Amino acid sequence: MAALLTVKNLSAWYERGKMTLHDFSLELGERETAGLIGLNGAGKTTFLKIVSGLLPSFQAKDVSFRGQPADFRARDFKLCRYTVFAEDDSFSYFTFREYFSYVFSAYERELPDAAELLSGFHFEKYADVLLKDLSTGNRKKAFLITAFALKPPLLFLDEPVNGLDFESTEYLYEQMRAYKKHGTILFSSHILESVTQTSNRAFVLENGRITRTFEKGQIDAAGIREALRYENDI
Repeated sequence: MAALLTVKNLSAWYERGKMTLHDFSLELGERETAGLIGLNGAGKTTFLKIVSGLLPSFQAKDVSFRGQPADFRARDFKLCRYTVFAEDDSFSYFTFREYFSYVFSAYERELPDAAELLSGFHFEKYADVLLKDLSTGNRKKAFLITAFALKPPLLFLDEPVNGLDFESTEYLYEQMRAYKKHGTILFSSHILESVTQTSNRAFVLENGRITRTFEKGQIDAAGIREALRYENDI
């Protein structure tokens, strides 16, 4: 599997002297779905903020995208990725349709027909509601619909099932499993089901670094629990 994104020996901090991530190394392949799993506070969201260009306080030995040096804040990299965060209050005074149009304009893409995604996430009646007036789950759906319609080569999802109802969670898993046709997903989660249902690889993040990688045939809840050493907490 050809390397899509390579990060070597990354360290990150919010406060100097207090490392949130350290010696963090990860390689993503083309067209795979990978889970980044760890307990709350392990640094999952911190890494997603870095690759989304939102946290400049980091250093790394090497960062490359498709074999070339990469800058997470550079426009050419930004156009190849999209992130859905666990909580996102941005664009509060946009409706979904306005936000959707804005994103496709910013990414220099033609506006697609998202009817199937709207139906799959049971979102049709909320398309013209201001994002600030949506429930947490429906606001999450607005960003997920945008992500799966955009189909970037690199899609980051932060705790993607948080706030979703059962039917929407199942539909999300279908979209994640099928995404290999379009690109690569890296998603963070503390829910083992999300990893076992969708991933061909799983990275265990503990104390700010990747401590173990599970390949497709190795991914099972018991093995990941053992790796995290918290059998009763997940």
